[in-house]
Amino acid sequence: MSGVRLEKIVKAYGAVQVVHGIDLAVPEKEFVVLVEPSGCGKSTTLRMIAGLEDITDAQPIIDGRVLNCVAPKDRDVAIDFQNYAPYPHFDVAINIAFGLKIRKERKADIAASLAEIGGIPGLSEYPEGKPCDLSGGQR
Repeated sequence: MSGVRLEKIVKAYGAVQVVHGIDLAVPEKEFVVLVEPSGCGKSTTLRMIAGLEDITDAQPIIDGRVLNCVAPKDRDVAIDFQNYAPYPHFDVAINIAFGLKIRKERKADIAASLAEIGGIPGLSEYPEGKPCDLSGGQR
């Protein structure tokens, strides 16, 4: 992942402003957690970065590229939603590989990713199991 920068990001629904000028800089390879009360705009902010919500004012920047006019599919951004819903009819391995296949990654790269993820304790036992076989945390 590349560095992410938000500069005074604002989101409003009509006259109601729900995100009030967020400034945030996340360097490349950093891991950031947003922890705030329910309804404060965390999900809305992430959805704006991903392109799933229009931005009312300002711009998100990833790797120096302004994203306002970049389609969501071209942003190379993913969100792991709190209520994650894997495809119940696919096994665990196919669910993990699905996004990589959609992006037309090479089979060898997909296999390497599956091998890496499969080494995570608690997941290696379930590559052919269904998501319902996993705990909420494993999903």
